[in-house]
Amino acid sequence: MEQPVAVWILIVLALATASLPFLIRRPLLMLPWLQKGEDRRPAWLRLLESIVFFAILVGLHFAILGWVGGALVGADAASMGLFLVKIAVLAVAVVLLLSYPGWRDINKRIHKSFVVRLLEVLVLYALVGTLGLAFEINIGNAFPKDWEFYVISLCLYLVLAYPGFVYCYLLRHRHRG
Repeated sequence: MEQPVAVWILIVLALATASLPFLIRRPLLMLPWLQKGEDRRPAWLRLLESIVFFAILVGLHFAILGWVGGALVGADAASMGLFLVKIAVLAVAVVLLLSYPGWRDINKRIHKSFVVRLLEVLVLYALVGTLGLAFEINIGNAFPKDWEFYVISLCLYLVLAYPGFVYCYLLRHRHRG
């Protein structure tokens, strides 16, 4: 994959995912605490569900690094097609994993707090950052990154999330019915 293509994929993906927690009312994460509007379930079950959910997220992190970062993309169409199929499979896995908590309580109106939305933004930042690292490994050798890189990239990601924050919290919406 060419470097400009990878950069534009990451920019578009960051734009699409940064505001997502503020625009979607359903939860994207399985959290161990009860959110307003959710059904009551035993605490041990909620904790077990969130441990399994986050373990699958970590496994998805390593799958992205292994499949995308370890794939050598040549100039022929077959290797590029296989690479795109791998990315599509991982994208479907991410969408299915992050949509499960919202479908669990589909008929309930769940109120996500600001802290929950911020956690969702951080998880999506980690997924987009993992894909960026995988692209960097795929294109060439990955450069070492210090804490400054992560702070600056997180701040840029939060700037991309600002339109969703404005829409969710600063614009006055009249809720009907």
